[in-house]
Amino acid sequence: MDQLTDLLAPLRDIAETGGPVVVILMVVAVLTLAVALYKTWQFRAAAVGRHKALSQAVSAWEQGDRSGAEAALTRSKSYLVPVVKMAMATPKAGQARLQAEAELRFAKLERGFRLLDSVAQLAPLLGLFGTVLGMIEAFRALQDAGAQVDPSILAGGIWVALLTTAVGLVVAMPTALVLSWLEQRMENERVIADKAILTVLHPGQPSRAAVAEVAHG
Repeated sequence: MDQLTDLLAPLRDIAETGGPVVVILMVVAVLTLAVALYKTWQFRAAAVGRHKALSQAVSAWEQGDRSGAEAALTRSKSYLVPVVKMAMATPKAGQARLQAEAELRFAKLERGFRLLDSVAQLAPLLGLFGTVLGMIEAFRALQDAGAQVDPSILAGGIWVALLTTAVGLVVAMPTALVLSWLEQRMENERVIADKAILTVLHPGQPSRAAVAEVAHG
């Protein structure tokens, strides 16, 4: 218990020094950390980025090995398995319908992205807002001092004011990095889903992703 108190003591000091704005930013940081950990667990549970068996199933299907494709699908833990199964079972469902089914699964994985984006954008502004309030308070104290001006009054007030900006940046920068990483992974997932759907529907024909890659190569 004493060790936990010692670890939390610096955070408590920062909160007391920075005021309500820093406290709000700390709460936002805890919420952001919780969302980031949840998204990491969700991606792992959905086997995001782990589509080896799914790729083997699509390859087997393209080669005409239907039983091999079905066997590979049963080994896959990818969240895209139901979409690929639908494409194999009902090829007349159409590309648009299958992509819509994939988008429903993407939407579940992307929940929380807007919150992370909002934190990345608003945390620095909130820190700046705290800085403005701190500067106002510092100059008010300087005015109250009258002729007996002590430079340490202004310097101390500025230090406290800038603390909120620093905390805002500390919250925003890791959030932006995590969001960028998650969005990049989802972009890759869309390419994989698009290729799998088109390969199952049109075996032997290059997917749009492959065509685009060749075109930009």
